[in-house]
Amino acid sequence: PITNLAVVDNNSNNNSDNNMSFQPPPPPNNGGFRPPPPPGGGGGFAPPPPGKRPGAGFAPPPPGRPGAGFAPPPPAAGMGQLNRDMGKMSFAPPPPGGAGGPPPPAAAGGPPPPAAPGQFAPPGVQPPGAFGNQSRGPPGPPAAPGMFQQPQAPGMFNPGAAKPGPPPPGPGAPPAPGGMQQQQPPQQQPQGMPGAAPMGANPAGTQQFMEKIDYSITIPERLFRFTASKIPQSPAMATSSKIPLGGILRPLAPCGEDDEEIDTVQPGSAGIIRCKRCRTYINAFVSWLEHGRRWRCNICAQMNDTPAAYFCHLDDEGLRRDRFERPELSKGVVEFLAPAEYMVRPPQEPSYFFVIDVSATAVRSGMLHAASNAIRKSLDDLPGRSRTKIGFITFDNSVHYYNLGSDLSQPQMLVVSDLKELFVPLPDNLLVNLEESRDVVETFLDNLPDMFAKNPVVSQSCLGPALKAAFTVMKQVGGKMCVFQTVMPNMGDGSLKPRENQAIMGTPQEVKVLRPETPWYKDTAIEFSRQQISVDMFLFPYQYMDLSAMGELPKMTAGNMHSYVMFNFDKDSQRFEEQLNKTLTQETAFESVMRIRCTKGMRITNFYGNFYIRGTDLMALPNVNSESVFGFDLMHDEINVASTYVTVQAALLYTSGSGQRRIRVMTQALPITGLTSELVESVDAQATCNLLCKQAVDVSMKTNIDQARMRLQQTCVDIMRGAKGGDKRTVSGYTVPQGPQDDGEEKPIPENLELIPLYTLAMMKNVAFRGGTDVHPDERIQAFHQMYSMWTNVSKYFIYPRLFSLHDMSADAGFCCEDDDVPDENVAGRRDILLPDTLPLSVDNLSSDGIYLLDNGIEMYIWVGRSADQNLVNSLFGAPSLDNVDPAQLQVDTEGDEYATRVGDIIYSLRDDLADPFFVSSRIQIVREGDGQMEARFFWFMVEDPASFQGGTFSYEDFMHFVQQGGNAAPTAGGPRGMPPGGMPPGRPGPPGPGMAPPAPQQYGGPPGSGMAPPAPQQQYGGPPGSGMAPPAPQQQYGGPP
Repeated sequence: PITNLAVVDNNSNNNSDNNMSFQPPPPPNNGGFRPPPPPGGGGGFAPPPPGKRPGAGFAPPPPGRPGAGFAPPPPAAGMGQLNRDMGKMSFAPPPPGGAGGPPPPAAAGGPPPPAAPGQFAPPGVQPPGAFGNQSRGPPGPPAAPGMFQQPQAPGMFNPGAAKPGPPPPGPGAPPAPGGMQQQQPPQQQPQGMPGAAPMGANPAGTQQFMEKIDYSITIPERLFRFTASKIPQSPAMATSSKIPLGGILRPLAPCGEDDEEIDTVQPGSAGIIRCKRCRTYINAFVSWLEHGRRWRCNICAQMNDTPAAYFCHLDDEGLRRDRFERPELSKGVVEFLAPAEYMVRPPQEPSYFFVIDVSATAVRSGMLHAASNAIRKSLDDLPGRSRTKIGFITFDNSVHYYNLGSDLSQPQMLVVSDLKELFVPLPDNLLVNLEESRDVVETFLDNLPDMFAKNPVVSQSCLGPALKAAFTVMKQVGGKMCVFQTVMPNMGDGSLKPRENQAIMGTPQEVKVLRPETPWYKDTAIEFSRQQISVDMFLFPYQYMDLSAMGELPKMTAGNMHSYVMFNFDKDSQRFEEQLNKTLTQETAFESVMRIRCTKGMRITNFYGNFYIRGTDLMALPNVNSESVFGFDLMHDEINVASTYVTVQAALLYTSGSGQRRIRVMTQALPITGLTSELVESVDAQATCNLLCKQAVDVSMKTNIDQARMRLQQTCVDIMRGAKGGDKRTVSGYTVPQGPQDDGEEKPIPENLELIPLYTLAMMKNVAFRGGTDVHPDERIQAFHQMYSMWTNVSKYFIYPRLFSLHDMSADAGFCCEDDDVPDENVAGRRDILLPDTLPLSVDNLSSDGIYLLDNGIEMYIWVGRSADQNLVNSLFGAPSLDNVDPAQLQVDTEGDEYATRVGDIIYSLRDDLADPFFVSSRIQIVREGDGQMEARFFWFMVEDPASFQGGTFSYEDFMHFVQQGGNAAPTAGGPRGMPPGGMPPGRPGPPGPGMAPPAPQQYGGPPGSGMAPPAPQQQYGGPPGSGMAPPAPQQQYGGPP
């Protein structure tokens, strides 16, 4: 169906005053207002000067000046009062004909009739920027004789003008003949924005200008989500509403079972049709004119000729008859097969190069064995099939190359120990065809875990030289580089030094350790990006590694960073191998670039994600995969948007694994609204919070974490205040102050925004932004990277985790659900496993006789109360009680009796994404009630309770009151915990358990905060999370996986 049909009747205003919000008052001297004719008679009418104030707007040249045309006489007596009165009122467009004479006939040879297919005029007015304010194209015609124009204050936008006219004719400018509107030949008409009325339209008689935009044509939500599905009409409205405008996209999101496949378009002899000015790709929202011989770009309004090979007649509605046969004209997402002109070089073979740390830590932890195993299992499924290339470099205190020539029976290792004069000892056979050298590659992977087991190098790592060596081998073809690192690099280029400083943790100076100290990794990453090399890092820290520096490699090369803190082979090898297999075998786009365009009047301001910007807006992406997520901000670039809709188009040019050059084009039209209520109703809370997280990461790195929390808090307050403020009346683009409001009744928060305060409070207490001294800098950096690359299905749980009660779940929970009426959020996985009821994140909802599962989308925790049912505990852990048992050594039995099987199915289903063909399990940490270190970490997630750091002292009840009061209520630090929804279960823990009350100095308590004792110098991290919150025992290590 075709939607958003806007019809403007040029004569309707002459017959009815109901279409106007204000009828202009008569001027002095009684009678209708009739503009005085200019000298010489005929000619159009120009408005009187704004006033006698010097410099107030544009003044025409004084009369009598040779060749200066004419100037209207000064305003009549009382006109100043009229201007002042009008400035206080709402003014709607006047009738086209006016009272001063008949409308002019259309000039001979003018453009096609206004009702021609594809042409339209937006209802109301045409703001500056559509024609008159554009630098391209000639000015529009002057107003018709007798048409009233409102005097305008300097610099103010006049919404009452039907079309902005040109300035009075300058010296030597010929007047319009016969007092008629000046016409432009069709090929020279000013090119306005989509939706602009055709120039030279004849207002005599009823003419209808129609805009036909089918808003049902959208980009699937798995690929693209906007924070709001409508765009505010003006920057003033956007500012007052405080809604963060922007979007997030996941261009290669996997296709679910019920999702429609993306259509592939093979360009014909005309090639790929694009705008000749802004290079926008042809899409479903362009306007067709002159019976289909021309089309108007919906981004820049440029008129383009339709190639003869692409021509098709239009139907009665002005739409192409073949639009449903051409996916690019009827779908929001299409994929073009790119011709040769889109290739800088022939598509290269998919290449995979592995840079592996073989130091003592890597060998003894089991990382080397797990990595070799995962790579070997992935060989059959690597993209490219017979074209795929592969290579390896290992390093400790020297760099080891491997000759994998197909004529060898086993690989040859070549060692280069001179890190300053590094060279490639063998130019060939370091990056080989996998199919040809398969036997040699498999032999190498089988022997790798034992090659360095006898005499491993302890605590020495030359990562920088190894990266340079790998770059030398890969730079001719590009590809994916996978780096495996277990210790801090400390030899050669890229050496790092410990920068931990407990004295600045929890202070504004903490940002210093979150910023890279050396530019080496960023400079190297930029060079990698230029050569189409993407870096994925797999880090296994057992102590501080400075992820802020090494993280520049995946960030600038469109890669990903995965961290496995205190890697334990028995507990972590499975999820590491699953993640590595997914990284290697998922659909991957090579040699990619992406650009996002939007309609003139709006602009893209910031980008979020992992990429390198070339120029101003071209995102260089050596690799893109299903985990690649990008965000952007959208803002007004002009005083008003000159169309009734805004188009956003993202185009990804890439090489597929099979060697095809493709262009994925995603286009969506968003309607313009002048009502705050409509804008608020269109807000997507999940997409908005996802974008706010990405913005807060940028604020944290540019200023500090305290500022990021304040930004999140203030944004939430502003959004709620603007949403409850309702629609506002505007005059000339400015908001009119409203009368006093009745404060006796508090306006409710709109339903679609109800979760934003809760999500904001949770973001402020998230590991990425929480205050205090108990968050390790490497852990915070890992959280930043995760937020940058998170799609909404993960971020909503990373922000506000799910808490399930396992000890009293319903009899149906853990089984397949066959009831179609059950909400989607209550089932999970491909088998539709019914989930237990979720609980609010407050310690008041924990009971000492209960067992609870917490899932934040990345990791899971099982909290076991002191008095939990021994049969249930025994089913899950193989022991009737967890007393005197180290929880770190426990594993959950998911294949025992019925209860254990049900819990196992619930855990599995939470990671079984319907749209993702890959399954990656999570680390499950067991938390015993009363275990200070582990429980303190668990209570980080109880975001509805107050925490003991600045900006985190709100409970959910306090924060809602703070938001409802417009940010004027003071937080009650350490005050009583508000009762969250859901009530208090019986037998809840009494006071003074760890985390149950605000902590005393030097003790564990509450959600951990700045009151914790600082760790000893050179503290290591790993083991039980949260151990960095108190002086550790000798050689104690910190932190669970971030």
